[in-house]
Amino acid sequence: MPAPLSSTPPESGSDPMDLDTIKRLISEDMKAVDDLICQRLQSEVVLINQLSQYIINSGGKRLRPALVLLSARAFGYQGTQHHDLAAIIEFIHTATLLHDDVVDASELRRGKETANSIWGNEASVLVGDFLYSRAFQMMVDVGDMQIMSILADATNTIAEGEVMQLMNIHDADTTEQRYLDVIHSKTAKLFEAGTRLGALINNMDSETEQAMAAYGMHLGTAFQLIDDVLDYSASSDEMGKNIGDDLAEGKPTLPLIYAMRQGTPEQANVVRKAIEEGGHDNIDAVMAAIESTGAIKYTADAAEKEAQLAIAALEKVPASPYKEAMLSLARFSVNRSY
Repeated sequence: MPAPLSSTPPESGSDPMDLDTIKRLISEDMKAVDDLICQRLQSEVVLINQLSQYIINSGGKRLRPALVLLSARAFGYQGTQHHDLAAIIEFIHTATLLHDDVVDASELRRGKETANSIWGNEASVLVGDFLYSRAFQMMVDVGDMQIMSILADATNTIAEGEVMQLMNIHDADTTEQRYLDVIHSKTAKLFEAGTRLGALINNMDSETEQAMAAYGMHLGTAFQLIDDVLDYSASSDEMGKNIGDDLAEGKPTLPLIYAMRQGTPEQANVVRKAIEEGGHDNIDAVMAAIESTGAIKYTADAAEKEAQLAIAALEKVPASPYKEAMLSLARFSVNRSY
């Protein structure tokens, strides 16, 4: 069973939990989620089984389902509905990955070949659709209109974020606010839904529910900002993808937006051309512009602000190992190398 709520949490200001400790804290819950995922992935169509099992088992931190479990346990939840919600969240996330890799023409994710590079774009899109529809079947099984509303709204918002990002590709005039709007919708919204649901199934008051939603939104934003930092500073082995992929795809992320804003006219032109044309041809000059303008620090500082807002949102959550795990995830979000 998960550690009881009466367990003594680490003192405030103590060293944060590492990911392995957090995983052990929710290991029984996560095993139940994994069993449910395997059960609900079953299909009479062989290709669906092959492809969905491949993407589900291809690694990753399983952060989104973990947040559902942690937020539910933080308020003393003792039922099993959080397992269903965590599996639903993971199915929605996995569907977005399948579709993202097709849109981005990606060949590598988490250090492995993407599903579309193995089975083709058509199969990836259609199995992504299967996962979306399976998630909605599971929502119906839960039988709670408020839960369904939160998850349906989140799924719709993610789709809007994907379209917004598509509109920004190769657009060197994308503003910082437009970029933030994309990551709030595309990435942070599912974090927000997961942590909010943990409060909801515990029948917490509206203020607490909104505080948990804010935690998820700020945490998700911090994670994406650091992902964009790592695209220009981590190794391929650490990231599990090719460095500079966002630039090659013409995505105007915050390091590029800031470098254009703060760089010399020559630097701004180099970055602008790289965004508009895509590819890796000018990556050395772009990296030089990013480095000399302090764009990496600017983006990392923005992530740190988001992480601190996430931590502040947990102020009224009762002390427990689960709260400490959520605080630790906020710290991890900005101190990671992968």
